[in-house]
Amino acid sequence: MLSGNINPCESDMKSSSIFRTALVLALVAGVTACKKPDEAVGPAQKAGAAIDSVGEKAAAQLHENIDKANQAAEDMRERAKTSGDELANAAKDAAQDANKGISKATEEVGKKVEKAGEKIQDAAKQ
Repeated sequence: MLSGNINPCESDMKSSSIFRTALVLALVAGVTACKKPDEAVGPAQKAGAAIDSVGEKAAAQLHENIDKANQAAEDMRERAKTSGDELANAAKDAAQDANKGISKATEEVGKKVEKAGEKIQDAAKQ
């Protein structure tokens, strides 16, 4: 599950960690190159293979982080859309409630005007 928090510094730390791993692997490949190889693979080939391996891992990690960021952005867009829909519905409901209140107030004013008119007519008859 995604937490939705993508920290750019975390990516930098992972990149430097991957770089350190690549450096260690290159050093290990260099140290083991001093021994007589069982295979016909030279020290440069071992170092190159180690660097290639680290590069592939770094690329995979980078793609994973990009996928996480894209998913977080999509989740955020969906939440914003849902929030916008809820806000629009709330505004519509508030407008309808206000309209009902205005209609009721208009009706009450109409009744009072009618009563006042009746009183004026009664007064005029006397």
